[in-house]
Amino acid sequence: MAKAAGAKRKTRKASKKNPATKSAVKAKLKYIPWKSVQLEDLNPLLQRQFVVGQDIMLARVLLKKGCIVPEHSHHNEQLTYILEGALKFWIDGKELVVNAGEVLTIPPHMPHKAEALEDTVDLDVFNPPRADWINKTDKYLRGGK
Repeated sequence: MAKAAGAKRKTRKASKKNPATKSAVKAKLKYIPWKSVQLEDLNPLLQRQFVVGQDIMLARVLLKKGCIVPEHSHHNEQLTYILEGALKFWIDGKELVVNAGEVLTIPPHMPHKAEALEDTVDLDVFNPPRADWINKTDKYLRGGK
């Protein structure tokens, strides 16, 4: 019985040192209506808003028909959920059309390109958050600005 109690104490101490446990404690609850998030104009056919959590980012991306997102890749895992419209992707040697109500998962470092086949609203989830979006160094979306 003494051994079991000692093992429990060690487990408790180890969990206090665990960075994942520590970071979860620091995270704060936020309520953020989209109307309170700045709508960023990236080019005449592309706008976005995003919210950054501790280890994740959610972006609302508005693309006008014909908008091209040039080929790029990033170390972030990405989920794309189409709310309205449709995006055609060139990814992993394939062409895929993702329509409203559908999801595409994009692994880290996989080059991809997209075109809005109609006016489109999509939600992109990134883990970890996109530092290039946060610090506005994402020139591929800004027409090289």
